[in-house]
Amino acid sequence: MGLSAYRAVCALVFLASAAVAPSVWAHAHLKQPTPAANSVVNAPQRITLAFSEGVEPGFSGVVITNAQQQVIKTGAVKRDEQDKALLIVPLEHALAAGTYQVDWHVVSVDGHKTKGSYSFSVK
Repeated sequence: MGLSAYRAVCALVFLASAAVAPSVWAHAHLKQPTPAANSVVNAPQRITLAFSEGVEPGFSGVVITNAQQQVIKTGAVKRDEQDKALLIVPLEHALAAGTYQVDWHVVSVDGHKTKGSYSFSVK
């Protein structure tokens, strides 16, 4: 392979990686859930999910289930007014002792979708 062909291949690889990399980085990843994953806590009044970037609450959602797979009633999921990366999920009733799973899905402000889940326990 000649020097000019080698440079062309290198330039092409660079442009392809530069085009793909921003879309990989542009996803809202869960940074800090409260209660924390795998934690044992007193019954919380709400669940908060802090993401790596802003999220659209109208296209995002959270489902909380107990160990018997019963869905826990929550208030409307809303975004913190000062922090577009923080979702707040108010709980309608105090959680009883047991293990709970939080399943979430969000759409970041730039339109990318992510989802995940974690669990915590109430003492």
